[in-house]
Amino acid sequence: MLKYISSADRHHAAPAAWLSSYFLFSFADYFDRTNMHFGPLRVFNDDSVAAQSGFPQHPHSEMEIVTLVLDGEITHQDTMGNKTTIKAGEVQRMTAGTGLAHSEFNRQDKPLHLYQLWFLPGQRGLAPSYEQKDLGFLSGNKNELVPLVTGQKVLEDVVYMNSNSTVYWSNLSAEKEIEFKTFPIRLTFIYVKEGTIFVNGTELGPNDQARMTDDDVVQIRASTDAQFILIDLPSSEANY
Repeated sequence: MLKYISSADRHHAAPAAWLSSYFLFSFADYFDRTNMHFGPLRVFNDDSVAAQSGFPQHPHSEMEIVTLVLDGEITHQDTMGNKTTIKAGEVQRMTAGTGLAHSEFNRQDKPLHLYQLWFLPGQRGLAPSYEQKDLGFLSGNKNELVPLVTGQKVLEDVVYMNSNSTVYWSNLSAEKEIEFKTFPIRLTFIYVKEGTIFVNGTELGPNDQARMTDDDVVQIRASTDAQFILIDLPSSEANY
């Protein structure tokens, strides 16, 4: 079963002049009890941050926070002592666990574009931790699903998180097709960055979503060159 959500149905928030954000799930001032999460995927924000602006230090706990930088770079500082810069094509994961605080700023003279995803953790009470990798996903392998972040220890050259989920990226060329095998006990989430794809026959354009349940196979075909994110998730809270 596929639920299609158009780009127009995202919640747009601009709480400050320097921030434009699209919330795919209930977040901050946006509350919809029918759109709280999809499996353990609790937050998916599509953020654009103006030059020389950013988020001052703020706290988190009991959440796996994943940041994918799509354009520009972000300067990160946290109470664990990390001071890093995450550039386009890099992936960051923070395990908030028992509690941390961090700040995120765009110190550049051009806008920053990023996705930030929050996952409900598979285990509570963990010590806060941090990981960052340059995976070059924006210009990497074409016509396949490339894992970026996962809770599966069998995958290599990825960022690990405390969630029984995997975040994939794909750069799919026009008229190419890929297949993702799943199970009825799993969920599949797709969000398109650019281009047009058909997911099990349903057309998705830029910033459209597909939320899929009770499937065995997800077939994806691009009608134009496309980039998209696919997230494999458990459907049962017992398996988060």
